Amino acid sequence: MNPRALIASPLGFLIGLSLGALGGGGSVLAVPVLVYAAGQTPEQATATSLLVVGASSVVALLPHARAGRVHWLAGAGFGLVGVGGSLLGTRLNALIDPNLLLLLFSMLILVAAWRMSTACPSCTSVGSDRAIAADGGDAHAVATRTVRTASVVRAVKVVLAGSAIGFLTGLFGVGGGFVIVPALTLLLGFNMGDAIGTSVLVIAINSAVAFAGRLGTGAPIDWATTIPFALASFVGVLVGGRLSARTHPERLLRAFSVLLVAVALFVGVRAALAL
Repeated sequence: MNPRALIASPLGFLIGLSLGALGGGGSVLAVPVLVYAAGQTPEQATATSLLVVGASSVVALLPHARAGRVHWLAGAGFGLVGVGGSLLGTRLNALIDPNLLLLLFSMLILVAAWRMSTACPSCTSVGSDRAIAADGGDAHAVATRTVRTASVVRAVKVVLAGSAIGFLTGLFGVGGGFVIVPALTLLLGFNMGDAIGTSVLVIAINSAVAFAGRLGTGAPIDWATTIPFALASFVGVLVGGRLSARTHPERLLRAFSVLLVAVALFVGVRAALAL
């Protein structure tokens, strides 16, 4: 085993801790941590990130399902139309220059930092709680807006949006919730609470498809690092969930956003110099 891979487990725990405490965002750090600390290639790191994103999505899906905020059929359909985009992103991930991939990823981290700093509904539990409260509190008491009659134009928009989100997941190994929620509200007329809950299902599907695509290409996956990292992240999610009630989420969001900007600059500068 690569000695640097021993660093993966504690760092995976810390990423899971941030996921559990904030309800999102931590997984975007998985790729740079695995590349620069654990010594994985960007291709291996995005595969590991997909496993972490998928597992954390399943955990996050449970409370939304219990609250009745998941539209299973619509979410499954939205996720399935993104299969092609997910597989395309997975394929491109294996072909693109690793340093270019990291440079593009640094830009994605900056977007995530900006969205988290504004507590966007699909990025953290803070934003999610705000949006659901603004929508009327209990999702059972909030009627989903009437979905307009299906049309060819609408169907095309759903396919394009689902494919773009799948592509993002396959290429970078991230969930793309900040894109999925607006798509569900604007294209399918979901209220915010239902869009957030259903987006978690879409993320889980996209992550599973993209990870299966990695296995299907025969690309080497560093299981010696991936398994401990994913397990440590899962434990961190559970611990972070318990700690979230004892911390000030607004301060955590600001501090984590600053950390994301610093990581994005580090990754971007190193990748640009290496090109």
